Amino acid sequence: MKRYKKAILPKYFKANAIACGIKKSGKLDLALFLSGVPSKASCLFTTNKILAAPIKVSKEHLKKVRYFKGIIVNSGNANCFTGNAGVEDAQEVSKNLAGILDIKPQSILVNSTGIIGKRLPLSKILNALPGLVAGLSEEGVHRAKKAIMTTDTYAKEITVKFNMGDKVITICGIAKGAGMIAPDMATMLAFIFTDASITQDALDIALRQSVNSSFNCITVDGCMSTNDSVMILANGTAGNATIDSNKNFDLFLNALNTVCLELAKMIVKDAEGATKFIQICVDKAKGFAQARKVALYIANSNLFKCAVYGENPNFGRIAAAVGASGVDVKEEDLKIKVSPLNKKEIYICVSVNRGKYCATVYTSDLTPKYVKINAKYN
Repeated sequence: MKRYKKAILPKYFKANAIACGIKKSGKLDLALFLSGVPSKASCLFTTNKILAAPIKVSKEHLKKVRYFKGIIVNSGNANCFTGNAGVEDAQEVSKNLAGILDIKPQSILVNSTGIIGKRLPLSKILNALPGLVAGLSEEGVHRAKKAIMTTDTYAKEITVKFNMGDKVITICGIAKGAGMIAPDMATMLAFIFTDASITQDALDIALRQSVNSSFNCITVDGCMSTNDSVMILANGTAGNATIDSNKNFDLFLNALNTVCLELAKMIVKDAEGATKFIQICVDKAKGFAQARKVALYIANSNLFKCAVYGENPNFGRIAAAVGASGVDVKEEDLKIKVSPLNKKEIYICVSVNRGKYCATVYTSDLTPKYVKINAKYN
C-alpha cells in the first residue's frame, strides 16, 4: 500500500470549487465532487437530535436511490435550525444542480458547514452552479478541499493506492474540522472516493468499522455538531474482482482504516488554539467500548486538557476522569504513564486491569486561544 500526502481522485471522479459569496472574506465556499459513472454510497451522520437540513435531505436521497453521482457542499453557513425553509433550500440546490447535469436530484448528496441559524443565500448558490459544473476537473479537488474549510488552518487530505490482483485501487479522502469536535460521530465533514468494485453491504460494514476506530475516537472540546457527515462513493471503475464481506474485504478495510485514521489525526492536530497533540491509550479493559469510554472521559476533561497545556504533571486529573467514567476500577489496579509534557506530542497510557481490550483516543490541549476563537465565532 502506498500513501500520498495529497488528494488524488480515483478514476472518473472530478471536482471543482468556487467563491459564490457565502463567506464575506471572498474565499472559496462551494464545492462539487462528481463521478462520471453511477456510484454506490455509504454515509454516517451526527447523532445530534438537531439535524442540519442537508443531512435530512441526504438521508431521504439514500432511501430513494441505489446509485449516486455527486456530493455538493457549502461552507460558511450550516443551514441548520432553519426549519422547513432550510430543507427546501437544500432540495432546491440538488434540484437545480441535477437539472444542469441531467441526472436525478436524488443522486446528489448535500452538505453544509458553518454558522447555525441562518438560511442559505440561495440565489448566490444557484447562480454559481453553472460555473461550478463547467470547471470540473481531476485537479479541481485541490480547490474543493479548501472550499469546505471553516476555522481550519490547513486542508486535510490523503490518498492510498493498493493492488488487488493485477488491478490498482485508489482511495482518496479529504476532511474539514478544527473545533466543535466530539465523537458520535466526530464533528466534521469527510468525503472519501474510491474506484473499488465493492458490494453495498461490504461498503457499509467497512465504513462503520473505520469510523468507529478513527473519527469516533477523536475529541477536541466535547461538543457535538449538527452537521457531522462521513460519505464514501465507490464507482467500481478499477476493474477489480468485486469485494464482498468475505472476499478481499480485509485488504480494502485496511486501506480505508488508514485514510480515516490519518484524516482524524489531522483534525485533532489542527484543533482550534491547540499546542499539543495527545494520544490516550486505555488497556486491560473488559471490551473496546469500555476502553474507549474511559479514554474519552480523560480526553474530554477540561482540567486534564488545561494541565497538559500548562505542562503540569497533575496525574490526579487523569485518575479523577477515570473514576468519573463509571467503569468499576479499583485504585490499586489503576496504572498511569505519561510522556514528557514539554513535547508537542503527548502519550498517555492507562491500565484499568479489567480485561484484555484496549482503545486509543486522540485529543488536544485546551488553551486561551481556543477561548478567544470561539468567543468571537458568529
